[in-house]
Amino acid sequence: MYRIIAGKWKAKRIAAPKNFDVRPTTDFAKEALFSILENRYDLAYTSVLDLFAGIGSISLEFASRECPDLTAVEMNPKHCAFINSTAAELDMSLQVNVQRGDVFEWLKKNRSKKQYDIAFADPPFDLEEKKYEELISLILNNGYLKENGLLILEHQTKKAPKHPNLTETRKYGNVSFSLLSPNAPAENQIFLGS
Repeated sequence: MYRIIAGKWKAKRIAAPKNFDVRPTTDFAKEALFSILENRYDLAYTSVLDLFAGIGSISLEFASRECPDLTAVEMNPKHCAFINSTAAELDMSLQVNVQRGDVFEWLKKNRSKKQYDIAFADPPFDLEEKKYEELISLILNNGYLKENGLLILEHQTKKAPKHPNLTETRKYGNVSFSLLSPNAPAENQIFLGS
């Protein structure tokens, strides 16, 4: 069970079937995250890529706040169906585009098709460090973020990523959000050669 904390569907409780193995972002952490985002973006004009979407806690929160363009990528077919049915019930179907697939494969296959203002990734907490690095690399090196875009990585506090694009990490108990900036456009990059 989670609730939408603001926007059109504020206080709406969403109950997933009991047999779903999910870990929705806590209300406390979600509130803090959206406070950061609403100071940087007008969500009514923002495109969002939600990776490892689970049962849609973050996607539906963005949609409730009038975000018009949301792509949610999730591997579990039951979770995808749940996001779709919940979005339909809340009249968000035009905003939320659910893509079923393995996030890593999806990122490899869809590179350069579309850019987003925000990419949010909440991979399983037991993901190994090398896979975190691969995830960050796939998003930043394949043009998924617009020039002023932002990658938000949700992770266990003790597993903070180390990356040159990391701008800050916000801690909320056992959960942290690491914020990463996009790569500079190729013409602005300085290459150090021999």
